[in-house]
Amino acid sequence: MRTHFVRLVNAHSAVPHRIAWRMVGARADAEDIAQEALLRLWDNAPRWRAGGSGVAAWLTRVAVNLSLDRLRRRRFASDAEPPDRADEAPLADTLIAHGQLAQATRAAIAGLPDRQRAAIVLTYYEDLSNAGAATMLDMNIKAFESLLLRARRALADDLRARGIHSAQGDTE
Repeated sequence: MRTHFVRLVNAHSAVPHRIAWRMVGARADAEDIAQEALLRLWDNAPRWRAGGSGVAAWLTRVAVNLSLDRLRRRRFASDAEPPDRADEAPLADTLIAHGQLAQATRAAIAGLPDRQRAAIVLTYYEDLSNAGAATMLDMNIKAFESLLLRARRALADDLRARGIHSAQGDTE
């Protein structure tokens, strides 16, 4: 089969290359398309049946389709410079401030009594509802909400003592 394929390639390889070169206008793209068309011919060789369209017609159709695909992809790619855009990444001082706030918050949470710490962690870090957090702590909802309120006040006081004030205002 390999020798037959070599003969087919020798006889018909110019067809997909010629079509591709005329359609896409670039030698390297035409060579890639011709090679892809011949690879598809090889992959489809076991299914080839006598009496169907000829190899040249089949390679022509494949080369046209591959060329059209290449032209469509070109529309989405451009050599033009992208427009200048301001860097949207936070500045270093903002990152440092956020890091310091996160560190102070972790320290303040660590200083809370155990059950208050659990209330904060379950509510704000694990995104549990008050009812879900109350169940986890084996409390009724009113007792949990009171515990959470005390924990939030203690956190706000601790952060204020560290010189950190909430951007939204301290809520109680």
